[in-house]
Amino acid sequence: MSKIFLQKNKYFLVLLIFFISCNQKFLDNKNNYTQDLLTKTQHYDSDILRGSNTEFRNWWNVLHYDITFKPNYKNKSISGSVTMHLQVTNEDNNGIIQIDLQEPMQITEIIQLKADNIDSNQIVIENVISGDKWIRDRNAYFIDISHLPKERDSQFTLQMYFEGKPKIAKQAPWDGGWIFKEDELGRPWMSAAVQGLGSSAWFPSKDYWGDEPDQGVKISILVPEDLVAIANGKLWESSFVKDEVGNNIYTWEVQNPINTYNIIPYIGYYKNFKDEYVNSAGESLQLDYWVLDYNINWAKKQFSQVKPMLEIFEDWMGSYPFYEDSYKLVEAPYLGMEHQSNVAYGNGFENGYLGEDRSGSGWGNQFDFIIIHESGHEWFGNSITAQDPADMWIHEAFTTYTEVMYVEGRFGVKAANEYVQGLKPAILNDRPMIGILGKHKAGSIDMYNKGANMIHTLRQWMDDDVKFKQLIRDINKTFYHQTITSVQLEGFILQETGLPLEPFFNQYLRQKDIPILETKEENGELYYRWRNTIPEFNMPVKLEKSVEWIKPTTTWQVYAEKSQLKPDSNFLIEFEKSIK
Repeated sequence: MSKIFLQKNKYFLVLLIFFISCNQKFLDNKNNYTQDLLTKTQHYDSDILRGSNTEFRNWWNVLHYDITFKPNYKNKSISGSVTMHLQVTNEDNNGIIQIDLQEPMQITEIIQLKADNIDSNQIVIENVISGDKWIRDRNAYFIDISHLPKERDSQFTLQMYFEGKPKIAKQAPWDGGWIFKEDELGRPWMSAAVQGLGSSAWFPSKDYWGDEPDQGVKISILVPEDLVAIANGKLWESSFVKDEVGNNIYTWEVQNPINTYNIIPYIGYYKNFKDEYVNSAGESLQLDYWVLDYNINWAKKQFSQVKPMLEIFEDWMGSYPFYEDSYKLVEAPYLGMEHQSNVAYGNGFENGYLGEDRSGSGWGNQFDFIIIHESGHEWFGNSITAQDPADMWIHEAFTTYTEVMYVEGRFGVKAANEYVQGLKPAILNDRPMIGILGKHKAGSIDMYNKGANMIHTLRQWMDDDVKFKQLIRDINKTFYHQTITSVQLEGFILQETGLPLEPFFNQYLRQKDIPILETKEENGELYYRWRNTIPEFNMPVKLEKSVEWIKPTTTWQVYAEKSQLKPDSNFLIEFEKSIK
């Protein structure tokens, strides 16, 4: 190397050395900081980070999401941005927020925005949050925003850019993820189903059931001009615009709180038709139907079940909870899901569950299971949402009972009894219906059939159908648009009914076994008792074809009538008798 070169470049070399030195200090500082941050996060198990309201979640609330994304059908990837408007709820906090995003999806940039309000079009970048202020730990990002105001009710807005190839669902909706498939004509058809997996499977979010965006969500989807993109809520009138490369941009808006797993797109060769439902108070609800272009005639016939269903459901549960956002059925590349104001439909435009009667009673083939069941979730699951998947029985037990409501509304009480009793053979009694709290662990699948029969049993114990229906309406009125716990709901039902139901709920929700009403004949006497129950189980039982009730305990009692007894089959119990 010549002296001339060294002389000419000595200043460059000095600057280079200085830059390397500074950069090394920056990296050292970043490594020290991020290591300290990791120390705070890594002592949590992954399932606790996923399912609990930890110190990184419990001091802030999501007000609104604005999601813009573009799916790439060919390489099965997604890229986009999420703008989250947040509010401090507890000023005693560590200044670190947890944003969930599952691998292999990744956040590439985080920006703090300055905006007067959520709807402001004058979005101004206030700060780019440097890479030394956020770090990934497993399926979450932890962002230090301690420089922002920490006072209670103070608000801030973060915009996160993300990209990657999301998990592909192998058998949606049970195995969650994205679906990239072809319709019957070999054309692209895309969607997602992530109830169990979570919204963080594809976009950055606070993936925690206990926090829904109070002021809703806006979803903008960029697709090639021959495709149609559908999402929750209503389509903006001004949404038919193109980006700089000719993609259509479909923008949908939800005005109500929504669980993030319900935020779902459908992309394909869709056609739309509309209808209107007018309730008993004269209020109008927009009915919005989207199906693949070659299925529109089938859909017009099958979806005629919607208006009678809404009339029955509103009679039982009160007004449809999302009039502002419309009621929508969308043909999906999987069986179905209860996506709020955006119900996924894939039942083949036929009655039953894929053409079969789940109950074996004959009544299950008189209606389209997916339309009825998934729409029932608009009340139980979407308006009323469990804070923790462990309490998901609130969603599924009551929604399965909406099938019973529908059958009763259409065909009468006898048919409803036969339908719900027909679900009993599918009960597994493998695990309790309540799962493990704080770990994103749901209970047994028995929450559907066993849960519905538990509710039907409660109805028998109340022995007053008018009061039972009022209880269902009061639950929906009291917990309208709320996230709740099982304990809350149980307490409310105890209060409203005046019945000693604590052992009832502890037995059916927290034990796996069904109570056995055991009888025996001994020395000319007939005895009865509860077996297979917790010690304090105290439910009375009505006898079949009788107005008589008995009050078993776990201790043998003599049946004074000295005749055979048989419990009413509407109770969720087993019956055993023996002769000695």
